[in-house]
Amino acid sequence: QVSLVESGGGSVQAGGSLRLSCVASGFSYGTYCMAWFRQAPGKEREGVAALDTDGSTNYADFVKGRFTISEDNAKNTLYLQMNSLKPEDTAMYYCAADLTSPVSLKESEYDNWGQGTQVTVSS
Repeated sequence: QVSLVESGGGSVQAGGSLRLSCVASGFSYGTYCMAWFRQAPGKEREGVAALDTDGSTNYADFVKGRFTISEDNAKNTLYLQMNSLKPEDTAMYYCAADLTSPVSLKESEYDNWGQGTQVTVSS
């Protein structure tokens, strides 16, 4: 059974940084495409960044140059380094995994989800 557990969220001031982690289990990590999504109150969930098994990445325009997705296969862990945070980055951040969704940022492409970690950025 696939399990994804996020951590690393918190409250920071604008301009600050956070690193989110997602520990994966129950599947052969490294064979799945991994991604980060976020959902702000009253808004739909949106793709933030995705990482394919070959190392290729895809970022939403609103985080390019500020966020970096990476992974440590030995630890079965996905990361999202978030720099230059803005109040509009405030949201619940979710880790997602799928076997056949190469760097997609579409929610419908992912079958496996974590419970999320809250990120709050104050001005």
